[in-house]
Amino acid sequence: MNTPPTPAPREPGPDRYSRQTRLPEVGEAGQGRLSRAHVLVVGCGALGCAASELLARAGVGRLTLVDRDLVEWSNLHRQVLFSEADARAGRPKALAGAARLKCVNSSIVVDAAVADLRASNVATLVPSDPSLVVDATDNFETRYLLNDLCVKRGLPLVYGGVIGVRGMQATFAPGGPCLRCVFPEPPEPGSQQTCESAGVLGPAVAVVGAMQAAAALRLIIGGEVPRLLHEWDVWRGSSRTLALGEPRADCPACAASRFEFLDARHGEDAARVCGSDAVQVWPAPNVTVDLRVIAEKLAPHGPVEVGPVMVRAEMRERPGVTLTVFADSRAIVRGAGGVDAARSLYARFVGC
Repeated sequence: MNTPPTPAPREPGPDRYSRQTRLPEVGEAGQGRLSRAHVLVVGCGALGCAASELLARAGVGRLTLVDRDLVEWSNLHRQVLFSEADARAGRPKALAGAARLKCVNSSIVVDAAVADLRASNVATLVPSDPSLVVDATDNFETRYLLNDLCVKRGLPLVYGGVIGVRGMQATFAPGGPCLRCVFPEPPEPGSQQTCESAGVLGPAVAVVGAMQAAAALRLIIGGEVPRLLHEWDVWRGSSRTLALGEPRADCPACAASRFEFLDARHGEDAARVCGSDAVQVWPAPNVTVDLRVIAEKLAPHGPVEVGPVMVRAEMRERPGVTLTVFADSRAIVRGAGGVDAARSLYARFVGC
């Protein structure tokens, strides 16, 4: 019995976006605007994965991903761009996510930066021409930094957050209230639950990530941006919508052009990474290290893996502890047992 030959895969054609351009909200003109757009996604965790995949599939012409972390097993139930192979290898999320998006849509450009976005490096990490910024971060310091950046540059900020089974999303666009109009100050450190302490449900991520992507597409195509904050409890099936109101006359950012987070040159030198037993240590921003030298330092203390952007060592003297050092002098310490222990290990084994 002759088996018919397997047809060759079809190259991308004009019908790729046909179901999308058929929408009156999009059309051929809207699809053209999407193809010329550039979206910056800060954070390649759960929300960053969900939103960026939808944007890539929709045909946004260029995506820039920025993330500081590595893929681990506890990410896989909700971070849809990553595979078991990524977790097994501990790949940087930005690089693993970019590789996956290029497979999803080979006709777009995907850039990746393995970095922790801070006031000290924002000028070099953030491109000059993004159409908008998707906030998929896991900490308040970076959220408020992004708000300052977007207000100063006149860029829309597409905000999202998920914890437990609940999520929220809002779009802060020029002319409307900014994040600091609605949430004037970040909460006190340690006062809020995190995905590590409270857990997080994958479908809650999917809802918020999809709404972030929809908001981004609407902004690019030119649709009206509602001044609303959406909240969902996906476990109980409930939702509510709150009006954001007008910009505050006393807002430090959009009223007074006082960018307190953007102008701050230093933050904490060590902090827990959300959703893991890891701590990021970065005592020397704006300092680069020679990864070959770091590898030589770490080699006597355990197996060392050297990559183009990082060096990873399993610490023989501390079973279960992994030290990953990046070229920007940052390190992620897993299994050390806390911030102080991670900072001590960094000082002992890296010493810069």
